[in-house]
This record gives sequence, structure tokens and C-alpha cells, in this order.
Amino acid sequence: MRAAYLLLMTTATLTAEVLTYPQTRKEDVVDTHHGVKTADPYRWLEDDNSEETKAWVKAQNQVTFSYLEKLPRREEIKTRLQKLWNYERMGQPFEHGGRWFFTHNTGLQNQAVLMTAESLEGESKVLLDPNAMSKDGTTSLSDYAPTEDGKLIAYGVSEAGSDWTTLRVRDIATGRDLDDVVKWVKFSGVSWRKDGSGFYYSRYDEPKAGAALTAKNEFHKLFFHPLGKPQSEDLLIYERKDEPKWGFGGGVTEDGEYLVIQVWLGTEPKNRVFYQKISGGGPVVELLKDNDARYDFIDNEGPVFYFRTDLNAPCFQVIAIDVRKPERGNWRIVVPEVPKVLLEGVSTVGGQMFCEYLRDAKTEVKCFDLDGKLIRDVKLPGIGSAGGFGGHRHDTTTFYTFTGFTEPGAIYRMDLKTGESKLWRKPKVDFDGTAFETQQVFFHSKDGTKVPMFIVHKKGLKLDGSNPTLLYGYGGFNINLTPGFSVSRAVWLEMGGVFAMPNLRGGGEYGRAWHQAGIKLGKQNVFNDFIAAAEWLIAHNYTTNSKLAIQGGSNGGLLVGACMTQRPELYAAALPAVGVLDMLRFEKFTIGWGWKSDYGSVENPAEFGALLKYSPYHNLKPGTRYPATLVLTSDHDDRVVPAHSFKFGARLQECQAKDGPPTLIRIETSAGHGAGTALNKTIEKTADEWAFLVRALGM
Repeated sequence: MRAAYLLLMTTATLTAEVLTYPQTRKEDVVDTHHGVKTADPYRWLEDDNSEETKAWVKAQNQVTFSYLEKLPRREEIKTRLQKLWNYERMGQPFEHGGRWFFTHNTGLQNQAVLMTAESLEGESKVLLDPNAMSKDGTTSLSDYAPTEDGKLIAYGVSEAGSDWTTLRVRDIATGRDLDDVVKWVKFSGVSWRKDGSGFYYSRYDEPKAGAALTAKNEFHKLFFHPLGKPQSEDLLIYERKDEPKWGFGGGVTEDGEYLVIQVWLGTEPKNRVFYQKISGGGPVVELLKDNDARYDFIDNEGPVFYFRTDLNAPCFQVIAIDVRKPERGNWRIVVPEVPKVLLEGVSTVGGQMFCEYLRDAKTEVKCFDLDGKLIRDVKLPGIGSAGGFGGHRHDTTTFYTFTGFTEPGAIYRMDLKTGESKLWRKPKVDFDGTAFETQQVFFHSKDGTKVPMFIVHKKGLKLDGSNPTLLYGYGGFNINLTPGFSVSRAVWLEMGGVFAMPNLRGGGEYGRAWHQAGIKLGKQNVFNDFIAAAEWLIAHNYTTNSKLAIQGGSNGGLLVGACMTQRPELYAAALPAVGVLDMLRFEKFTIGWGWKSDYGSVENPAEFGALLKYSPYHNLKPGTRYPATLVLTSDHDDRVVPAHSFKFGARLQECQAKDGPPTLIRIETSAGHGAGTALNKTIEKTADEWAFLVRALGM
């Protein structure tokens, strides 16, 4: 029967409620990989344009929202979220042509507004307000870059959370847009030529009608857009027809002499670097073409290019390459590697080089001159995360932010001559961070690996196993999880919840080896780390399995899906968001092919075996009692297409034990993978999540 939205009575009890889930039609679809047959009965849900899928989405949302809206503490939680989020927020200021720019949110604006001012002490005015670009607040600024003289700004607009961006140019003095419009931009920055004659950007070809959110992204191209010309006359700077999966990002050096081209292949933690002399339009020179390490361009002094790299330095170092003598024997180490301490980022300002390190996932900052001589250790306000330290060569000051789990991000201004820092802006939040404490513990995973974990809770917490605990993780793509303030988590803490965040393998907190230990055939290590974190929290009486929830998004959604299918008895609730949940077909949509560097591919027999063994969609077993689960996704997610969540949610409802707790899927409309989501939608979603956990954990 094709009526996918007919209702089928099933029971789902945490209390005495009876939930009626939409019936989901099953198809006899079977794939064969390396002689192994796998069923995919919900394949039809991959077609997000079909009327049947749209009807299924509507029916699922009706069940989910009718359940969530009746949860007794939901409105109370939502009200507290709104109150706590209603505080003034500012971004780090930056200067071009004597004009200052910074983002600002009065409190409950759906999107931050880009402001401009003649001086930091002077009156500011609105330059770009994305809230005025759509009625529902779902239009966001995805990128922006002023010209060197501060007269024009190129800016990108994203609709409903999509990765696709449209670029325009605004005259800053008049506030009016020029005629320039550049479409189908994706995974791109914007970089002006020094003379303001135009900018560099990257794009894909226009997708076929109806396929913009699902079609595979291939054949990236780097263009130059001459100001005042139609996009059809943009100059193609670089493409590789023989390499459909290569991506390109072009940036102009501060001296305006060079276009530096970063060449990437999906999420692979290695890249190539090419360059072109801008004057005279010379050829593109393949400076670093071996794809043997990661090379992040930092700055240049004429023909001497500085890079952060993990070549022969798993925790990264800074090297200098003279492009006139590019042979490796001529390369110079400027700042050597510090073993077991990750050099997370490097920036230059005022002729100084700031190196941001992670020691056990906490920030340390050192300042060097461009020859690698230590100038000073930067004294930070405490233990947490710092970032910024950018600017121009002529600057005498720089700005940076500092934040922690219970400390909202404050902005500091540093004098580059003395190294003295002064508080510039500190938000006033209706949250008493002094009532909570943060600690870092270390536990051992299944194979004996030592893994760090941050734990945040109210002071005086009783370790009697009764505390509702939220365990959050990611573990992939070289991404580091560090301390940072979150309004959502602040409300969770106020509700008496414990928040725990382990630094799983697959991340980059300890350099290349830590990342590589959690990819491809070693991906199970990530899940083992997360499971071991849950077991540690229970063993040390923070919580019990009836009070423990797990949460993660994107690759973290995969983490939650894998762990709840492997150890369903270990948790009371699960919140997998925008997750990669069908590991046999992730390569087939949008940029999914780019994740093979972490996940492997079904084309490889050994990797296929590993993928099948943990793929959440394929490892759900009928009649199993799974945790109370709220699957979250968005209809405009063109990073991890919602079909992953659709299929997993349908299969989970089919497999959940008859007396098992609720298994719901929440499908946000006019939202994407996360970036640019309207604040009102974020508040609604968080209220739903915390209210769901209140019921599931018996809070």
C-alpha cells in the first residue's frame, strides 16, 4: 500500500501514554556489496521531492510535535531559554580603511547584524541586517569581506540553512547594493584584490532543477569576479577537469602580490597549495603538490610564505618556504613542534606571530617574532578557550575572545608592544557561573587508551548516582572540542543536569595520531571511547543508565546512533541530530563523498565490512528496547541530507520493543545543517530536547 501516512497503532510507554506512529511503507530493495546482501526497505524516503515523502514528513511531525507540546515543563524551559538568550552579544571588531566592523545581536534577534563605525568609541550603524531579508529570520550572512579601503563589502547570503550562497556587493557609505550578483557559490571564501577591482570566489555548476539539496557536488572552480560585470564574464582562474573532487579556495596576501590557492579533497586532513602572482596574470604555480601533509597558509614576507603544517610534526609546526627556492632542502622551521601539545592555529598581526596551542584540550597562547623567537607567553584570564589575535601588519593592538563552560565569551584588547590585555566587552548574562564547577578527568577506553573528559555541574553535587547527565561527543574529522559557553547547556545545568564532554579519538586534540586512531577501520575506537565515558560516569556515581542521555550532531549524530544500537541498555535517552546514519550510501549525496577520508568507502571490501558493522540504520534489531529517542533533522540540510534521519527514524519505530519508550523524529522546516539557523528555531528545538529529557530521565 502506498499510503505511507496511514496510522498504525503501536505502544510507546515511558509513562502510560500511547503513541501512534505513522506507518512507513517498506520496499523490497536489496543491495549487494562484495557478495554481501543488505536490505534498504526505506530507500524511497531518499526522494525529498516526492509527495509520499512530504506526506510522511508531515505525519511524523504531527505525532512528534503533539507529544512535545504536551510535555509539562516545556513552556517553562522555553521561557528560561528566551530570558537567558536575551543578552547583548558582540563579535570581535576588525578594521579596513579606517572603518571598523563587528557583529551585534541585541538579544533575541534571529540573526546577528553586521555593524560599522568610524571608530571603536564612535556611534555605529547597521551595515547588513539579515533579519530584514526574510520574514521568518531564516536568511543568514554566510560570509563577508570589505575592500582594503573600507568602501565596499562583498557579502554572501544563505537561505534556510543551505550551504548554497549568493554573493552581492554593497556600497558602505550609501548602504545600497551594486548590480553585482554571483550565484551557486559553495564552500568558498571571498577575497578582494588589493585595488578593489574585484574578488575571488569558488563555485559549482548550477545543479539540475529540484536537485540542489541532494545532487553530488563535483568539479569545483575558482573564479575572479570583476566589479561591475555580470557573472557570465567572470574569469576562470583554476579548475581540474581530470579531478572532479578537488576543491579550491583562493585568498589574496595582505601585500596584494599573490593569490594563494588551497586545494582540498573532501575532508581529507591533507592538502595542496598553489599560487599565482596577481600582477600580470601569470600562471598558477603548483608549490605544494604532493598531498603529503596539511599546509595552512599563515602570511608572507614578499616571496617567503609561512605555513602551519604537520609534515614530520604530528602536532604541527611553523615553516617558511621561499617560493624562489621552493625545494624542500631550503625549507626553514620557524616554530618547532611541541610533542603532545597541538598547535591549533597561527595568526600574524603587527609583525608578530601568535600560536594557539591545545594542552589537554585547553588553550595556551605564545607570541613569537617572524624568525621564531619567543616574545612572550600570553596570560589568559583562566582555563578555557581563546581565539582571535588577528589584524594587519601596521596594527599596534589586537583582539581575542576567551570563554569557558560557565563563562560567556568576553573580548579582550591586547597592546602588542607591552603584551598587556584589557577587557573590551563582556556580556551581561542572567546566569551565575560561580554556582557551577568544571573539572577534567581522564578515563581508559576499551583498549587502554587514556581519554580526557570535561564534567560541569553545580557545586556540592552529591555523587549518589541520581544525577541526570547529558553526555555529548563528536569524535571525527580532526575537529577539537574545547570549553565554551552555551545558553542551552547553561539552562541544562540550572535544571540540575550534569554535562560531560569527552575528547574522543577521531578529533584532533592530540594531533594527527589521535585523529587517525578514530577513522576508517579504527572508527569503532570512537564509539568505544564514548561508551567508556558513559561507563566511567556510572561507575563513579555521577549517574545511572536510567538517568543518562547522549547527544551529538552530524558526525556526532553517527556517534549517538552507533552507540545506542551497540549498547541500548546503557542510556535512557538519545538525541542524534542531523546524523550520518546510513553508512552504505553517504557517498551518494551532495558532499558526502568527501567524508571517505574519515569513514572509508563501500568500494573497499575491508572498509565496507567495518561500515556495515556499525551503520546505525543497518544495525537496528526488531524487538530491542532502545532508549527514548528524539531524532532531529532539517528539510534544507544539504550537508547531511535528511534521508539519513528519515530512514533511521522509520526503522527505529519499526524495531522498538512494544513496551519501549518513545522514538520520535523532529523535522525542522526552513533550516539546514546548523549554521545560520534562526534563533527562534534554536530556542524551540532546545526546549523540545530538554523537555523530552525531563520526561525520559524522570527529572
